[in-house]
Amino acid sequence: MKKKLQLTSLMVLALFVMSACTASGTTSEITAESTGFWSKFVYFFAEIIRFLSFDTSIGLGIILFTLLIRTILLPVFQIQMVASRKMQEVQPLVKELRERYPGRDMESRTKLDQEMRQLFKQHGVKQSASLWPILIQMPVLLALFQALSRVEFLKTGHFLWINLGGVDTTFVLPILAAIFTFLSTWLSNKAMVEKNGAMTGMMYAMPVMIFFFAMYSPSGVALYWAVSNAYQVLQTYLLNNPFKIIAEREAGVQAKKDLEIKKRKALKKAQKKKK
Repeated sequence: MKKKLQLTSLMVLALFVMSACTASGTTSEITAESTGFWSKFVYFFAEIIRFLSFDTSIGLGIILFTLLIRTILLPVFQIQMVASRKMQEVQPLVKELRERYPGRDMESRTKLDQEMRQLFKQHGVKQSASLWPILIQMPVLLALFQALSRVEFLKTGHFLWINLGGVDTTFVLPILAAIFTFLSTWLSNKAMVEKNGAMTGMMYAMPVMIFFFAMYSPSGVALYWAVSNAYQVLQTYLLNNPFKIIAEREAGVQAKKDLEIKKRKALKKAQKKKK
């Protein structure tokens, strides 16, 4: 969980750095003749967006590009959601292990680590699965950011009233990006068995960071972020609905209680018959 928070923070920090570099004019233009793997990768993304725009709107190209990327990565994001859910389901057991081995000495920490590894293995929990979407999405975001700020035909693109190569002075896209970021995180955390202070803090901090990042980024990046997180909201609601998960969990708890009640009643009846 800590690794995921660190990687998420690193992604946002990297985007802020890229924004600062662009704002200071330290980036050169990328064209079809540009050399180097990264420049070619960025230009390849730009060409895909131009193709998907159908010569009508670069904004449409970015939206379709975002939907395409998210659909391609859907299995990876789904693995992340399932892994996160499994991780949350075992949190009460993790808490018990921490209480059983509270010591800070090497022996206690080693024993705790072994027990936790065994616990995760038994319940099919893979911690690394929740990190892949973040790692995969980072170069996509950076390449898109660079394409919008360094490829000429994208810098002059428009979507409705917004210049996609410049900042959104109306703040509509930054606000939408922040709202959908919050909703996607809120839905993901809604079914958590135990509320984690760090995750709750990140749930509120991320939208704020995204808002300020989007304010100073090319509007195309803010558009990508808004559409991507709107897609995430829909994906979570349809495939990992937290309200259904909570209902199933409560039904399971109630079923256990009902079973215990039946056992006690059966035991009382058995005791009465003996008398």
